[in-house]
Amino acid sequence: MAAINIKTAIRVNPQCYAYTLPQVPSKNGWTKIGFTERDVNVRISEQLHTAGLKPNICWHLLATYRTEPFGNFTDKDFHLYLKKLGFERESGTEWFKIDPNIAKSNYNDFTENHGVVNDATDTACPYTLRDEQNDAVEMTLKYFNSHKNGEFLWNAKPRFGKTLAAYDLCKRMKAKNILIVTNRPAIANSWYSDYETFLGTESGLYFVSSVDGIKDKKYVYSRSEYVDKVSKEDNDDRGCIQFVSLQDLKGSIYFGGQYDKLMEISDTKDEKGNYKGILWDILIIDEAHEGVDTYKTDIAFDHIRRCHTLHLSGTPFKALANDKFSQDAIYNWTYADEQAKKRDWDQKDEFENPYENLPCLNLYTYQMSEIIKDKLTKGIELDNNMEEYAFDLNEFFATNESGKFLHDVEVDKFLDALAKQEKFPFSTDELRNELKHTFWLLNRVASVKALAKKLELHPVFSKYKVVVAAGNGKPDNEEESRKSFDRVNEAIKNNDKTITLSVGQLTTGVTIKEWSAVLMLSNMSSPSLYMQAAFRAQNPCLFKGSDGGFYRKENAYVFDFDPARTLTIFEKFANDLIPKNAGNTTDTEKRKENIKALLNFFPVYGEDNSGEMTLLDAESVLSIPRHIYAREVVERGFMSDFLFANISGIFAAPREIIDVINNMQAIEEPKALNRVNVDENTADELCINDNGSVELSTEQVVGTAKDLFGEKIYSTVSKGLESMADEIVKDREANPQSKKNELDELQKKFSKPLTDIMMETVKQKYGNDLKKSTQNQLERDIHNKTSVIVKHEYGEYAINANKLEKEKEEKIVEAQNRGASMVDISKLDEEYNNRKKENYNQLIQDIKDKLNSEEAVKSMTYDIVETVETEKLNKEKESIEGSVRDHLRGFSRTIPAFLMAYGDESTTLENFDKLVPEDVFFEVTKSTQSDEGVTLAQFRMLRDGGFYYEKDEHGNEIRDEKHKKYFEGHLFDEVVFNDAVTEFMKKRAELADYFSESNNGDIFDYIPAQKTNQIFTPKPVVKDMVDRLEKENPNCFDDPEATFADLYMKSGMYITEIVKRIFQSNKMKELFPNEAVRLNHIFANQVYGCAPTEIIYQICRRYILGFSDRIKIEKDNIKLCDTLEYAKNGKLEDKIRELFGFEA
Repeated sequence: MAAINIKTAIRVNPQCYAYTLPQVPSKNGWTKIGFTERDVNVRISEQLHTAGLKPNICWHLLATYRTEPFGNFTDKDFHLYLKKLGFERESGTEWFKIDPNIAKSNYNDFTENHGVVNDATDTACPYTLRDEQNDAVEMTLKYFNSHKNGEFLWNAKPRFGKTLAAYDLCKRMKAKNILIVTNRPAIANSWYSDYETFLGTESGLYFVSSVDGIKDKKYVYSRSEYVDKVSKEDNDDRGCIQFVSLQDLKGSIYFGGQYDKLMEISDTKDEKGNYKGILWDILIIDEAHEGVDTYKTDIAFDHIRRCHTLHLSGTPFKALANDKFSQDAIYNWTYADEQAKKRDWDQKDEFENPYENLPCLNLYTYQMSEIIKDKLTKGIELDNNMEEYAFDLNEFFATNESGKFLHDVEVDKFLDALAKQEKFPFSTDELRNELKHTFWLLNRVASVKALAKKLELHPVFSKYKVVVAAGNGKPDNEEESRKSFDRVNEAIKNNDKTITLSVGQLTTGVTIKEWSAVLMLSNMSSPSLYMQAAFRAQNPCLFKGSDGGFYRKENAYVFDFDPARTLTIFEKFANDLIPKNAGNTTDTEKRKENIKALLNFFPVYGEDNSGEMTLLDAESVLSIPRHIYAREVVERGFMSDFLFANISGIFAAPREIIDVINNMQAIEEPKALNRVNVDENTADELCINDNGSVELSTEQVVGTAKDLFGEKIYSTVSKGLESMADEIVKDREANPQSKKNELDELQKKFSKPLTDIMMETVKQKYGNDLKKSTQNQLERDIHNKTSVIVKHEYGEYAINANKLEKEKEEKIVEAQNRGASMVDISKLDEEYNNRKKENYNQLIQDIKDKLNSEEAVKSMTYDIVETVETEKLNKEKESIEGSVRDHLRGFSRTIPAFLMAYGDESTTLENFDKLVPEDVFFEVTKSTQSDEGVTLAQFRMLRDGGFYYEKDEHGNEIRDEKHKKYFEGHLFDEVVFNDAVTEFMKKRAELADYFSESNNGDIFDYIPAQKTNQIFTPKPVVKDMVDRLEKENPNCFDDPEATFADLYMKSGMYITEIVKRIFQSNKMKELFPNEAVRLNHIFANQVYGCAPTEIIYQICRRYILGFSDRIKIEKDNIKLCDTLEYAKNGKLEDKIRELFGFEA
């Protein structure tokens, strides 16, 4: 088995270069200064070869700083340095009016002073936006111009260049007051760096911030410094870019916190009602969606006055924007867009490809289920129903109460496979050196801890530093995430190889550039979350190798172990999560084209039939999940739900189709035949929409809610809320100090009367039909809806309470300073305490009023009705669909018998109806209860669909266009069916040689016993009976004249066992040394068989005589004859003599 090809990084040579063009007079005195990581001569040749010019390459030097902090830079950093020194630059180019030798001297200085020029004039570099950046700015500007208080989203993947583009938008808007809020203080550097490089103070905007990491930068002012500076300049055109962290914002008393800061940002008013804070021209929210306590974030933003809002998100999925933004308020920039630009960049451009350092993602998906096939692929039996097998990574890595893996031995096998089998990513030293730092994602903290222990003991993985980044298992725990981030970076700094284990932490909001691969060890089914985790490895990384050379991460990898799940997600990523592709839900060819386009930049490798890893095409991405299901179909004798498709289409089926399905023998044999309870009204009764899903109309929800709860609900809720509000106020009077968990308590208390009242009504109506899980879900929904209102009102209250407390402190200090008496101060204190009490009481009243509003109560009742009624109808729908599947399984169990009798390698769903004679098809599919079989025409209707005419009350077709209807059909998944046939035929060929001792099973393990007279005797029973025959008739298999007959064959297994015994007899070997001669003698003279039906006859012939392609049997005695009827009439002996030509 060949090792996989993993190549994470390529060697590069980051360097700046300088050349002149002596032949071009206009360039006299000018020097071109560029950057490349490739060969300088090649790079310059790309720029000039079409012009036929001969450059004078003056120098090229390594682009690294020579003093601390060490690191790399590009020509842009050096360009800025030259501009600070006052050298002229040709607009829109990299040409500077400087002698190349002076430039070299300045370059050497730059590598030591990091570009710091103490007496430099404030000067910014000119820039040109890339096309996509300019598109984003123009689209946003257009939207803002037509939408007052407009909110716009840049749903752009990291490295898009959002900061520069956002600044350019502000310039075009002529914005003077710009507020930037982020949940990631660490990105402050990029905002400041782009400000210093491209805007500077000459833009008329000052950079204001107190965020750690940038507050001491040269051009950063505190708010007070900025106000002081502007007041002295007397320039109305001056403005500011204020940068604050979300943590600082929420810590301000003006936004619900405890600290007196950032008042200028808020909508606070003075005593006359005038705003004290700023009206911002634009609020830019950078990755704020990642924060916890989102209600606090929302309330904080509610208290910022602004004209427009720009949201920036690095999550490359449209899902984020579904609810809040319309399509014309979103600019999307995806991984596919980025990689297409990288590929299509014109190398002749004098600027270096800005996308060159963005790695390409590669996906390898393995069938880990093969490692544990015996343990997990058989399915489980519940209530006499075989549950469908589906490999589950979460189950595979599940632990018991003591923290040990439930499938401990299998996990050991998995780790050994990773480290030893060549197709896996850690199987050789070369591969391990390519994947030095990786990120492994599981779904339980206990699983992470158990796996960490195993890795530390493993002979290969013990050489890796294992970092557990799981904490309490909550990915949104900011403090835990920061600790994990620091520990990972520390481990990478101090160890050559690391493995980070997580259950969700570090999947968003952080950049660990050294990670080169993600291992998906959880059953993550959300495409957006899956891809978000996958992109953790795609961050650019330039690093120094052990050989002293520089290397650039060129490829990043995702390793997954559930191909069916993974490729389904990949297909959804290509078609549903890339915004421009979304909406093509039914066009198969279009979806395939989208996959093909994505594969250009995100290659996928999967296992072929021999287990080798091979590059997949678009067709494979779509079909492999169903290929995997096909193997399960064969394992289960074609009685698997994976075989069926479009089951919901049954609700649009004509009566005749329902009758066909009802006449099929269900897989379970009930006392009476359960009918599929569907008629022409069922779809409407179950509210089935065009997609086959239950969807209640607004009118149905409103009407049912009104019938269920009535008008009385409002008075009942009002009384319950009034009582709870009184109780809360009294409790506060008795315990005036606010509790630490006050908000939680208020949510619980206010949700209780609503939950009790509404759930009591629901239970009375639905009784035992209401599942416990649904009841719990409804209670959570009521609590959540209550919490939204409580949180909002409490957030406003907290802001006012903090302001009041601040005002109180100021008044008391003022009173103390003017020498007021203690009596006056005490009165002042009491006055504010009373106002505080009034505020609290008003809070409770406001919450009560909001919850008691008709809108709130209706919303809750509507949600309850929609949830319960949808579940109720879904239950009915699923019951009907389950019944349909039961009946279809009763039909599909006949498929292996048909394949054994008539099938070959060319058999498909399309030609299956041409395979079997009409009468045989009908007979074999006949139900023992309805005595009805399936005709080939009916099968074609189930398979292909077709037109039909509605009937009148007398059952006659109304053959006009108005009553002409179409049934979609397609109840069988064609890919799964065809693959299952191929798999079955392969099994038949593998197991055909019943003489081989290596064949432990036989093909009848995959052919279910039929509900007619075709019941196969198990092979162990056959062997036992033949053993007894030999015991009762010693040496019977040594006699060449002995004859054996099975006069009522079902499979031919008795005949094959007898043939095998005779063939292997030493005596027979002496008499007939030639195997072909011996076998022909046995079949012509010693074994006889009768099959009662046409299909059993064909099955027996194929099984008995199909053992070899090498040996041809010239004559046999396998006959089609139902001997039972002759036996009943006492004429069996005569019939046998006639069949086989025996003399009387």
